[in-house]
Amino acid sequence: MSGMLRFDVVTLFGPMFDAVSEQGVTGRAHAQGRWQLHRWNPRDFTMDVHRTVDDRPYGGGPGMVMRVEPLEKAVCAAREQRAQAGLPESEVILLSPQGRRFDQAAAQSLAGGPGAILVCGRYEGIDQRFIDRWVTQEMSLGDFVLSGGEIAAMAMMDAAVRLLPGVLNDDESAVQDSFNEQLSGLLDCPHYTRPEVYAGEPVPEVLLSGHHANIVRWRRRQSLEATLRKRPDLIEAARERGWLSRDDEKFLSDLQREGKR
Repeated sequence: MSGMLRFDVVTLFGPMFDAVSEQGVTGRAHAQGRWQLHRWNPRDFTMDVHRTVDDRPYGGGPGMVMRVEPLEKAVCAAREQRAQAGLPESEVILLSPQGRRFDQAAAQSLAGGPGAILVCGRYEGIDQRFIDRWVTQEMSLGDFVLSGGEIAAMAMMDAAVRLLPGVLNDDESAVQDSFNEQLSGLLDCPHYTRPEVYAGEPVPEVLLSGHHANIVRWRRRQSLEATLRKRPDLIEAARERGWLSRDDEKFLSDLQREGKR
């Protein structure tokens, strides 16, 4: 059990996670026992009849703030159960617009470890004392605000689970994804399937040639061109890391020169 990828999610809306545990690639992997999902509702750790998990903010202001005690007890229960399962102590990740942006490297790190405890906030925010005491990392999908952390948590779980060995029908699919570091952090190349000609537009001839080296070279250049056009920042990041070959640099230089004509 110690090698199992396990996510413990602290959330008021546990049924939302049926989307990852019962549907699609992640649902199939869950049914096969390749990863585990455990849900912890802070309301189950309250003492009052109303199962109160939030209260008005000190100092005034709009909205409500999630209280420390129910969240703390939920995290402690998750940590205890993980320890009983033989899992090492894990990260407690708060899904927050203030967090570090989640990326492919973070997904690979999650997939290669025991998982994490994911805390999904709601309302106006979470009592800072809970964050200071328990949260080891804050993560975000981007510079925008969601109604809660559940969608972000599901995205992170999906990104990690699909990287597990055997989850995808073809393990090369994960290797060839956009942003995969094994492809130097570039965007993916275009893909084609049958029919060979659609609406008068044929599949690129090189893909029908059967010449593996030419296909690899074409895909690499298509990837470089797409990245330069859509995400030039990724080109610079790849360059700084030494992931671009001389042939890559020459191709990019030719593209930029043609674009200035």
